[in-house]
Amino acid sequence: MFKHKNSLVVLFVLFFQITFAQSVLGKWKTIDDETGKEKAVVEIYEVDGKIYGRIVEILEAEHRYKKCILCQGSDKDKPIMGLIFIKGLTKDGDEYSGGKILDPKNGKLYKCYITLENKDKLKVRGYIGISLFGRTQYWYRVKN
Repeated sequence: MFKHKNSLVVLFVLFFQITFAQSVLGKWKTIDDETGKEKAVVEIYEVDGKIYGRIVEILEAEHRYKKCILCQGSDKDKPIMGLIFIKGLTKDGDEYSGGKILDPKNGKLYKCYITLENKDKLKVRGYIGISLFGRTQYWYRVKN
């Protein structure tokens, strides 16, 4: 009987790891689409069925204590570190969309969708109007 319980625990752990590895949830290293430089680590998490992203680490020391001075509303003058900049995405097939992404550099909100390219590569697209007019970044899963 004891061995059977251990087998169930092992199966549960393996299932959880496989499921989590195929999820957008977790920590991701952002790569600037214009410079190719690593910029930050973001944590993507879920609340009430919606996806959000928060900046948890800024990799360039000179930017760590900056505030979002160009942001509007409740984000105005908030520290960029800790800022929730992906807001309210919902799952639609293999894609998460229907929410917004904030660019702390210019303070503007854009429509957004994210999708897994593979278990460790995330495609993030911010756009105005239709997705044809926008920017794409590829982020990479942070391994613990």
